[in-house]
Amino acid sequence: MADPARARRLAKRISTIVATAIDHEIKDPRLAFVTITDAKVTADLHDATVYYTVMGMDLDSEPDLAGAAAGLEKAKGVLRSKVGAGTGVRFTPTLTFVADTVPDTARHMEELLERARAADDAVARVRKNAKPAGEVDPYKQPRPAVDDESPSDD
Repeated sequence: MADPARARRLAKRISTIVATAIDHEIKDPRLAFVTITDAKVTADLHDATVYYTVMGMDLDSEPDLAGAAAGLEKAKGVLRSKVGAGTGVRFTPTLTFVADTVPDTARHMEELLERARAADDAVARVRKNAKPAGEVDPYKQPRPAVDDESPSDD
């Protein structure tokens, strides 16, 4: 078992090495819009999971996730060699590439929040002109105090 701090440092180093290699050394056009977001290394330092996102060419186009996955799979051996040379660990970890779902999840959460805000605005507009269905003050009021001492004719 390795130290968890060492595993975090190695993961950070792996993500930097892979991102730099994709940016400067790998000439695959499918990887042009790939961004490395995170890396995790197992406690025994034998396996590394590298998370990535793919941006579209412009705002209207969908990113090519399948092409990016195929490009990363093809470049896995070269990237592992770069990681081995750049880290200097005894055993170079195997690399697994996983598409990062955080940006999609964040986008979905923003859409849900926008719908909630719209629903709140609709309720506020209805409430603005609303009138109570019953009495103005529906709560019971305390009875006025009745004086028990009444004058008697003795």
